[in-house]
Amino acid sequence: MDAYVKSEIENGIGTIEFFHPQSNSMPGSQLRNLAKEIEKLGNNDNVKVIILKSAGERAFCAGASFDELISIKDQETGLEFFSGFAHVINAIRLTPKFVIARIHGKAVGGGVGIASAADYTFATEFAAVKLSELAVGIGPFVVGPAVERKIGNSAFTQMAINATEFQTAQWAKEKGLYAEVFATTEEMDASIATLVNQLANSNPTAMKHLKRVAWEGTENWNELLIERAKISGELVLSEFTINAINQFKAK
Repeated sequence: MDAYVKSEIENGIGTIEFFHPQSNSMPGSQLRNLAKEIEKLGNNDNVKVIILKSAGERAFCAGASFDELISIKDQETGLEFFSGFAHVINAIRLTPKFVIARIHGKAVGGGVGIASAADYTFATEFAAVKLSELAVGIGPFVVGPAVERKIGNSAFTQMAINATEFQTAQWAKEKGLYAEVFATTEEMDASIATLVNQLANSNPTAMKHLKRVAWEGTENWNELLIERAKISGELVLSEFTINAINQFKAK
């Protein structure tokens, strides 16, 4: 199957689904499409709440596309690519609708950023998390503010430094990244359905104000995340990072 981002609306619930054949990794085009879809549903008066999910049975999101990372040859292209994650996080932050994330499998790098940016995140026990950026010579700079906001500086630093080790879904729940963790996707989906149907029948104005209150203190993120993207865009050009990515791809 080819990569895609698609959405549907039913009974006030907007569902966005993305897919990429390489473990739901994220090339730049996928990130741009995802941000646009979030913005589109957020501006649709028929949508009361948004579910964000990925397809497939294994990884929720493997983070940045290594194929695209290794193709970056200048700072401008690097900034543009890493800004893609910034735009997705900011789209979630700025949409007036609650974004409910469905994490059915492992989340790595940018995938952790998406799970962290969501307003409420469900997961299965298979949804281990890892911030792998330092292991390939970069760092979780763009997703860092979203992850740190959700789980705190200590847990974020633990993940960022120990970049080769997965943390369990239960660990992620204990740190506040996941609101609920389930043994099966069926149990998770049933719980998601209960919450989103409740939200679809809640006061949209009240939810809009509650979302704004919940995100107070992040008003500088439009600029901050782009500044962080610039750091990653410069680091990806280094010889160390190029070699590290090639070694990782060869495994």
